[in-house]
Amino acid sequence: MKTNNQLIVITGASSGFGLEMAKQFANDGYPLLLLARRIEKMETLKLPNTMCRKVDVTNKKDFEAAVREAEAKYGKTDLIVNNAGVMLLGDIATQDVKEWKTMLDVNVMGVMNGMQIVMNDMKERKSGTIINVSSIAGVQPFGNHAAYCASKFGVTGLTRVARGEMSPFNVRVLSIMPGAVKTELLGHTTNQSIIDGYNEWKESVGAVNITAEDVAQTIKYAYELPQSVSLREIVITDTMQDA
Repeated sequence: MKTNNQLIVITGASSGFGLEMAKQFANDGYPLLLLARRIEKMETLKLPNTMCRKVDVTNKKDFEAAVREAEAKYGKTDLIVNNAGVMLLGDIATQDVKEWKTMLDVNVMGVMNGMQIVMNDMKERKSGTIINVSSIAGVQPFGNHAAYCASKFGVTGLTRVARGEMSPFNVRVLSIMPGAVKTELLGHTTNQSIIDGYNEWKESVGAVNITAEDVAQTIKYAYELPQSVSLREIVITDTMQDA
């Protein structure tokens, strides 16, 4: 069981899974560093023992500076949840290449930045947990998800490699792969017909009951297990989602 005096870093903490994780961990007294590009939403929560910083995870210098600032106040990072991500759905034959780059930069490079910032300290301490938020689209294909799948398959792969590198040091590297959940993520997509089709699909299969709170609770559960227990990969979907 984890003690609640260990620093937790959460990226993408201004909405969705990140916001719900912040609430749940704060409720149990953990010191937190919350990172996102929209700082106002994080500060509005007024969580205790919490530092909020406006950071773009693709900027490693700023990202690391925020982590070191929090560690100076709360101690070394025991958990980082690399949750920041964007989903810009589109047909690969016509999608703007700028959208591909945005997804690859945030969803892959942002995760790698977060991992590297904490990995050496965790190896030295022989303890710590890295949780990367991938997606069910990181293990199977979906239409209009080509670049998004590429980014999330990338997260799944790098998490597996990092797990092998870190396990000899007693450091856990976990991957959470949510299915369709009602969050702001779909709003990043610029093609309205794709948004409409995605929402119609969710309604048709009934996959609208699972919440960001459910995913956050699952992540918290995986972290709070003993350090010797590693839930390596968790695919979590609405029970009625069949794909």
